[in-house]
Amino acid sequence: MEYKIVGTTMPLVELTLKRGDVIKSQAGAMKWMDSQVQMKTSMDGGVGGFFKRKLMGESGFLNFFEAERDGDRIAFGHTFPGYIIPIEVDHRSIICQKRSFLCSTMDVEVEIAFQRKLGSGFFGGEGFIMQELKGSGIAFVEIDGESIELELKPGESIKVETGAVGMYESTVSMNVEMVKGFSNILFGGEGLFLTTLTGPGKVWIQTMPISSMAGELFPYLPKPSSR
Repeated sequence: MEYKIVGTTMPLVELTLKRGDVIKSQAGAMKWMDSQVQMKTSMDGGVGGFFKRKLMGESGFLNFFEAERDGDRIAFGHTFPGYIIPIEVDHRSIICQKRSFLCSTMDVEVEIAFQRKLGSGFFGGEGFIMQELKGSGIAFVEIDGESIELELKPGESIKVETGAVGMYESTVSMNVEMVKGFSNILFGGEGLFLTTLTGPGKVWIQTMPISSMAGELFPYLPKPSSR
């Protein structure tokens, strides 16, 4: 399988498949495909798999696309303005924000990742439930806004704005800490809490979480008229 990512603000990933290749994706992610590609929709895992995906913020169903000839093409598009990042899932699993899975090869598994620390679940911006990509193969992940990739050394930590954590390798630990300093809390504009990520491993930071974008747009939305 070959792929290329095209576009800027609302990108597509275009895959060129070999005969018999199968790609799975979230419902509604496919934008166009060659006429020979066969599509099948399934709950994949039965009722348990359906509810698991709903908890992760995804559709309960998955779509499967199989190439009938070498060179068949299919393209999947981003849901929000941002980036599509290819991830090789092999030695380490990847923890992602909810609804970030776009599509993957068949051997990639999408599981629920629970935040075990209460502070991370309540105040981290990502919630108690995230996605874990495991198995082997390649997956394509949606990141809101621009994406910044950092490599943390063992014991190295960074503090991240709430909601700006796009994904990280499972070797990275995540915690939430209260902002220190009375004036920082009142006037700093960063809220009461920051997310702390500690290495070793890679982290991907997103510059414009969709929740932040919604908050910026809200004052400009038409207000319902009162009668």
